[in-house]
Order: sequence, then C-alpha cells, then structure tokens
Amino acid sequence: MRGGVLVVDDPNGESPAARRAFGGHDVECLAADDAAPARAFCGTFDAGLHRTDDGGETWHRVGGDALPESVTSVAVSLHDAATVYAGTEPSAVFRSRDAGETWTELDGLTDLPSASGWAFPPRPHTHHVRWVEPDPHDPDHLYVSIEAGAVVQTRDGGETWSDRVPSARRDTHSMATHPDAPGRAWAAAGDGYAETRDGGETWTHPQSGLDHRYCWSVAVDAADPARVLLSAARGPGVAHTADRAESYLYRREGDAPWERLGDGASAGGGIPTGDGVVRAVLARGRAGGEFYAVTNRGLYRTVDGGDSFARVAVDWPEAFERQTPRGLTVVPSVTA
Repeated sequence: MRGGVLVVDDPNGESPAARRAFGGHDVECLAADDAAPARAFCGTFDAGLHRTDDGGETWHRVGGDALPESVTSVAVSLHDAATVYAGTEPSAVFRSRDAGETWTELDGLTDLPSASGWAFPPRPHTHHVRWVEPDPHDPDHLYVSIEAGAVVQTRDGGETWSDRVPSARRDTHSMATHPDAPGRAWAAAGDGYAETRDGGETWTHPQSGLDHRYCWSVAVDAADPARVLLSAARGPGVAHTADRAESYLYRREGDAPWERLGDGASAGGGIPTGDGVVRAVLARGRAGGEFYAVTNRGLYRTVDGGDSFARVAVDWPEAFERQTPRGLTVVPSVTA
C-alpha cells in the first residue's frame, strides 16, 4: 500500500497471517519472482529501491546513488531472477544483473522523438517510467510505459529503443504478458484498454461493455490467456482518492464484450466495487482461474476466474482504508 508493504503468509489457508513488513517511505511499486520467492523489491518515491531476501522479515536499500530516489517501477526478468529492471522519475530505465546490488542505465530512452511531449499531469515539468514489462519469450525485449506519453520498447536489451507506435495508448499504467501467448501483451491505460498480438507493432482497443475507460491494472489467467481481468474508473480523481472513490472490476473472455464484476454486477460477488472503493491492483495466481485483487477495502481472491471472490481473512490496518494500493505480487511460500 502507499504507506507500507503487507506480507500475507499462506493466503489460501484457513488462518492466513499478515505482517507489516516495510514502512516509513512513500511506496511506489513492488515486484518478486517465483525463481527466488524469498526475494522481493520495493520501490519508493523518496528513498530509492529496497530489497528483502527473507520473505519480508527485513529490508535494505540497494543501488545507493546509482539509482534516483524516486523508483516508480520495478520488474524481475522471467529468464533470470538475478536480472532486475528499475524505472524512475525522471524517466530512465536501469538494469541490474546481480539482484539489485549494482546498476547500469539503459541509455537513450529520452532521445526518442516523442520524449519532447512526455509530461505527468500533476507534475507537468517531469514524467516517469510507470511500468516495465519483460517479454517472457525474449530476454532482450522490454515494454516500457512512460507516464504520460508513450509505450516504448527495446528488442536488444536496451542498446536501442523503438518509439511509440500510433495505435498504442499514451498513458499506460500497467501491462501483462503470458508465457503461453508469444507476441501478446495487454495494457491498462488512462486513455483506455489496449492489447497487441504482434509484439507491440500494432495495438487494438476492444472496449465493448467497458463503461469506465480510465484503466489501472490488468491481469491474465495463468492457464488461459483468453481470460483478462481489468480495474477501471471514470477518471483519476475517483480512481485514486479514497474519500471520493468509485471504481469497478471487469472481465473479458476471448472476443466477448467486457463484463462488470463485483457487488451489484451481473456476475462476480464478494468483492466491493463502486462508491468508496479505489481502483484495484490485480495479480494472477498460480492456477487457472485464480486471481488476487487489492483495494483500500482489503485483499480478495477468486479461484473461478472472477465468478466469485472471497476476502482473505487477515487484519486490515485502518490506515490502509484511506490509501491506494501500489503493487501486488504472488509467489510460492518461502517456508514450504
């Protein structure tokens, strides 16, 4: 959450335990990887990047002066758990090949022609890397989203960059790829939803049934890349601010129209949506049909692709009810 990281041990068990694992800084992003389940990274807006190597029991800063204080996105390579990418404000992408100890900037990002138009509306004098999505099929291919202005790519490990293409969204907040779907990627953006089937060369925008077009988080089923979950709102004010929030959850199956999930919807009960609920951060689970969603109202899980949700029974700090979630990652139990 914005004010700290909560570690939930055994969320699928009868008595899951939650631990406040990291706090005191302005949290921006979170990432981990199945290949090193005890290790996770937390980026902050005011204190750089932090790492845990013991499942969240302890954290320490990594990167030092090699990284800016504002780390706005972090991702672990799906090909090598020791390779980590960090996106920052001002916009830059850094790579570590030793699990975060040393870093190298992947130069040339802001030399792209579109960079002159990049700007983050609340702070228009600057912009940042909101998301880094490694391609599970190509270790040298990265999708990088600049908030706001572009989705750009490198196909040679950062040696060169390709600028945005006309059909891509310009305000992408999160992306997803899938190990069983080469060339495909999914994007949740402030200017709508988008997906590609050709590795980002072109993007389509299936919006039928999607009544809220300010999209925040997207997740794809672990066993079925045709099933997509998406969180969305009417605009940024009601997406991110708890005291006037109104956000929703959607599902798309194949080429069917989007279907709204959650309380009061035609399908999908058990997860609050609408008034008072900030936009969810989503993550796919480890089995088909399993997804997690976190909002200011708590952590929720579905095992039937969104037909129903159950709240994970952990204590939820009162402070979290007034915050917006910043990241969510699902890893194997570090004690198994």
